[in-house]
Amino acid sequence: MVQFTFSQNAPITISADSKTSSEFFQELQDKSGYSFFYLDDWIENIEVEQNFQDATVSEVLDVVLSDTPFNFYILEEEKRVFLLQNTIIYDELPPSFYQTKDTLEFANVAQGQRNVPPPTFYNDEVSQTTQKFPVVRIGRADEQNLRSTYTLSGRVVNAQTGAPIPDLAIRVGGRVAITNEQGAYELELPAGYNILSTSAMGIQNTDREVIMYNDGTLNLQLQESLEQLEEVVVEADAVRNVEDAISGNEEITSEESKDIPLVLGERNILEVAKALPGISSAGEGATGLNVRGGKTDQNLVLLDDAVIYNPTHFFGIFQALNPFTTEKVNIYKGAPPVEFGGRLSSVLDIETKNGDTQKIKGEGSIGPVTGNLALEIPIKKDTSSIIFGARGAYADWILKALDEESLSNSEASFFDGIIKYHHKFSENSEIRGTAYYSKDNFSITSDSLYNYSNRLGSVRWAHKLSEKSTGVLTGSNSNYNFGIDFDDEGNSDFDLNYAINESELRYRLRTRLNDAHTLDYGLSGKYYSVNPGSIEPKGSASNVEPISIDREQALEGALFIGDEFKVSDKLLLNVGARYTFYAAMGPGTQNTYQEGAPKSESTVQDTISYDSGEFIKTYGGPEARISARYLLAPDFSVKASFNNSYQFIHTLSNNTTVSPIDTWKLSDLNIRPQKGYQATLGFFKNLNDNMYELSLEGYYKRMDDVLDFKTGADLLLNENVETEVLQGEGKAYGVEFLLKKNKGDLNGWLSYTYSRSLYKFDGETSEERINNGEFFPSNFDKPHDLSVIANYKFTRRYSVSMNFVYQTGRPITYPVGTFRFNNSDYVVFSDRNKFRIPDYYRLDLGINIEGNHKKNKLAHSFITIQVYNVLGRNNPYSVFFVTEEGEVKALQSSIFAVPIPSITYNFKF
Repeated sequence: MVQFTFSQNAPITISADSKTSSEFFQELQDKSGYSFFYLDDWIENIEVEQNFQDATVSEVLDVVLSDTPFNFYILEEEKRVFLLQNTIIYDELPPSFYQTKDTLEFANVAQGQRNVPPPTFYNDEVSQTTQKFPVVRIGRADEQNLRSTYTLSGRVVNAQTGAPIPDLAIRVGGRVAITNEQGAYELELPAGYNILSTSAMGIQNTDREVIMYNDGTLNLQLQESLEQLEEVVVEADAVRNVEDAISGNEEITSEESKDIPLVLGERNILEVAKALPGISSAGEGATGLNVRGGKTDQNLVLLDDAVIYNPTHFFGIFQALNPFTTEKVNIYKGAPPVEFGGRLSSVLDIETKNGDTQKIKGEGSIGPVTGNLALEIPIKKDTSSIIFGARGAYADWILKALDEESLSNSEASFFDGIIKYHHKFSENSEIRGTAYYSKDNFSITSDSLYNYSNRLGSVRWAHKLSEKSTGVLTGSNSNYNFGIDFDDEGNSDFDLNYAINESELRYRLRTRLNDAHTLDYGLSGKYYSVNPGSIEPKGSASNVEPISIDREQALEGALFIGDEFKVSDKLLLNVGARYTFYAAMGPGTQNTYQEGAPKSESTVQDTISYDSGEFIKTYGGPEARISARYLLAPDFSVKASFNNSYQFIHTLSNNTTVSPIDTWKLSDLNIRPQKGYQATLGFFKNLNDNMYELSLEGYYKRMDDVLDFKTGADLLLNENVETEVLQGEGKAYGVEFLLKKNKGDLNGWLSYTYSRSLYKFDGETSEERINNGEFFPSNFDKPHDLSVIANYKFTRRYSVSMNFVYQTGRPITYPVGTFRFNNSDYVVFSDRNKFRIPDYYRLDLGINIEGNHKKNKLAHSFITIQVYNVLGRNNPYSVFFVTEEGEVKALQSSIFAVPIPSITYNFKF
């Protein structure tokens, strides 16, 4: 310690020009009559830039120390000055001195007395366990602004890579903060001594001693903890399950699909989603998901913020996502975050991995019908990287090997590729861009080749605006098209094409106002362009007449704002509002029809032409997002939610299940947007130190203006498609149960859903009614749905897995009689969906063998041996009817009627 003694006590004139802090204090000692006490390293980083004239010692030190964590105390009689680190010296006992630690509060002192903070109590036991981290002092005590709590903020990054660590839990007692995408956090802490604990997926848990003297910043660099990865993931998910306000939210990582036996050994994150409560499909081999009684077109599927219209290959049997580049998918079945809109049932937000910025990595697999490969390539160390993924199918050999002459010339192939670039400009700014393409070709007959493809791209810029605000600007474009190449021995060769394209720009901001309020707000705009279809003759000899349906265009926009409001430690609200706007635009023509008459060519009243850019019809309205969570106990909560939404785009299909050649139709003058309302109530409980998750949730959903088709409807290449469809109402309700075991050698889950999905079409005329205007089951109404997924680890290298599914058979329309008219026989059908096909059940088994865990290996391997449909259950995909010798017979078709074995080799380097 350095001590300066002086004999003068007069006003000081001193200049800071070209002086170091040590020199400044040295000159101060020559012109002051006080003794100074401090440590040398305290003043090393103090920058002195001011000049003083006729100033007292107090005035000089007030200015010099104003932007530092140091205070000072002067003993006038002894002419001594003490520099103080963060704190203040009091020369009288505060009124709160004799209060206990548990009842300590700020006292209201008499006028003229100084406000003082509570005394600091140290926890010796905890201090001994955290010796590797020094005690951190935050802020500079201010006698004029003493409070019971102060704000601690900062940013948390990975010590190895420098990348921000999102979703990190920072706890002090019952107070919790979660870092955002940029690793930023803010937490209100009591004045004085605190123990700050951190925990996150794959990051070492830490405890740090923090003393709060005022508001301040604490940035953290945390180490990875690969050995504890699995346990940390489970803990984070378990806490989120109980503590989040949003209910009906499911998160699936690509790694979870690794040990689940699925068809032909293919990892399929969308198939795993079907094993969760409230999510199903119309049947084996059906494209799309049905979420809580909604149609497949009511799901918003996003891949890195861009819409992917068909995320499957080969009629839904395979996913169109590379499992080695996919990070996770968040599924919102209830009230989704306020930034999402445009669909009634769910949001599937799929995220791709960021490439490694340190070294080249790779992962791949070789299976019976597909091959996958993913590469992570650093561009600039710790700054930028590229991840590239490609998959392809070689399934033609299976079709050619079948003992079925009609399939000998068939083909079925697909491929997809994805590339993502990620660049970190600084701790406060980063950008990523994703490009994706997939294509399917299939031909089950010798004269027709079907194809469909997805193409999308997105750019996302995340940036920090201030300590409390972040922004994310996203631009995306998506395209989906299908085609039919028909070539037979006659003169009717043709090419048919359909395409839909959309572009979106969205800006979302998040501002943490304080420990109780976090705002999400922003706006988005979207442009649709639809080619409803065209047919061209193929070759000069074709007698097919060309047809081209006018292009459709529309704009869709939204303003949104939401607030996550912490009312108390037990009650958390997530409240939001959106206002959506939609406009169908010209050029184009629209028909108007006679009031009270069914829409048909004979009831057209007028045809209106619209110029380019002219609004044909506008729709819109407010949407609510309300979710609430109340903690009945630290591991037990009750949640409720309500939301409503608009959907301006529809699929047109008269197939029983979704087909890749279904078309999308925009709302216009004659087709209204769909509207939906959903309310939920659920209970969520964790057991045995988060070993088990238990949830029970019920929902009720109402839908207006949903689309269905008239019997015998002609939807493809129809200029007046509104004459072939009906709009009605729907309702869906159900109860979802989930029991999940997260720890131990045996893990997995059991899910059960009881649900109903019903629709009603009751028009003014009989032609516009279905089933006499009464509610009837949808094509995907399956009251009972049970799934059991289990994995048992014998050792770190060997495990077995099981997947069991049971579902009620879906509804179907049967012929119930025949009649003869004008010497012709006709079939009389039952009410729509009055009967059901047989119930569906399936058992899959798998054996998983990992290679040895030696560190220095060229590649680490993983082998899966699986049998799909072990019981050989002949589950019907559909039932159809033929007439043979004057008798109507029912036949059923199945996708996989026998056990399907597979072996897949996975490698990683």
